[in-house]
Amino acid sequence: MNVLNFPGFNVHSLNLKPMAKHSLGRTFSISLSRHTYHPVTARHVATMTTTTTTTKIAMPEHYPSLEVIGGGRDGFLQDQALHSTLSQPYNPFPIIAWNQHVETTFAAFFRSVPHVRLRRECLRVKDGGTVALDWVSGDDRRLLPDSPILILMPGLTGGSQDSYVRYMLTKAKCNGWRVVVFNSRGCGGSPVTTSQFYSASFVGDTCEVVEHVGSRYPEANLYAAGWSLGANILVRYLGHESHTCPLSGAVSLCNPFSLVIADESLHEGFNNVYDKALARSICKIFKNHALLFEDIGGEFNIPLATSENSVRDFDEGLTRVSFGFKSVDEYYSKSGSCDSIKYVERPLLCIQKLEYAFGHPFMFSMSKACCLNMRTKVPELNCQS
Repeated sequence: MNVLNFPGFNVHSLNLKPMAKHSLGRTFSISLSRHTYHPVTARHVATMTTTTTTTKIAMPEHYPSLEVIGGGRDGFLQDQALHSTLSQPYNPFPIIAWNQHVETTFAAFFRSVPHVRLRRECLRVKDGGTVALDWVSGDDRRLLPDSPILILMPGLTGGSQDSYVRYMLTKAKCNGWRVVVFNSRGCGGSPVTTSQFYSASFVGDTCEVVEHVGSRYPEANLYAAGWSLGANILVRYLGHESHTCPLSGAVSLCNPFSLVIADESLHEGFNNVYDKALARSICKIFKNHALLFEDIGGEFNIPLATSENSVRDFDEGLTRVSFGFKSVDEYYSKSGSCDSIKYVERPLLCIQKLEYAFGHPFMFSMSKACCLNMRTKVPELNCQS
């Protein structure tokens, strides 16, 4: 398992239950039809400084930085199951969860991987690239056509083989959800058929995956959950699609939001170990498909990209060139989801962990969003910094 992709979030704390076509489940239920959404209103539950006029509501002290803004207010705050969940303190895994590095390392090397039979579907996208969709085998026989669908988007280099993905998948599956893992180009054994991988800025593949899944099950509500870089891409997609987004709701887990801050964090102290591990994982994927980049020319710097020194070197040598950025700094500054979140018009739950190893735990002013920061309150932060 890739160390970056385990955000320290206990998937077993999610109380996923089967739902009707208009419901988001037991954890938070939103009274929405598939294409009808509440008008924008706001309610803020926080103890932070803000320039927005807000209505204060007494909530448990365990979550002083819970913020609910926009049309999701009624569903988030009036659901009794949510109130029950929020009244309980966050209980980290005993012994190992006292430190984010211990927790991440333990999960990477010792956490078991649930066994799930998957059925792979390779989807060829418009530019000739390919992504792999891994469905739970037997779901077409077991589930009704209108069963809710959960699209899982793993973190950087992650895929359906990773334990954190499998735990979320099995939890949702056992509660009546149809689950599909979206393996980006080259990840999870997905084939690479063009000289372009995926990036934090690119939402084209996500658009096509959501459209494809929706066309297969037109009676079902679609939802998505993403971790880390997958969460960044998901939130960018939600903002890009805005009012026309076919998703009924989404969850962002340990989203870096600002890649500039995440890049800086990767070069601090022990995080350098993660940076090296991630660079090796990315380069391993690249080297399996290196012939596609033979004699590619232009601004590509393949020796730098494959040096395995850092994620930044890979992005400078390959990613930023593939996606038309002048420099890696421009790529990072323009690819974070902090600039997209204000355009989100679908219910969005953002969960940040205080001790997440990469970036900083911050919140933004959101439309139709709920941001939950584990254990502590955090100030609003201007993502342009």
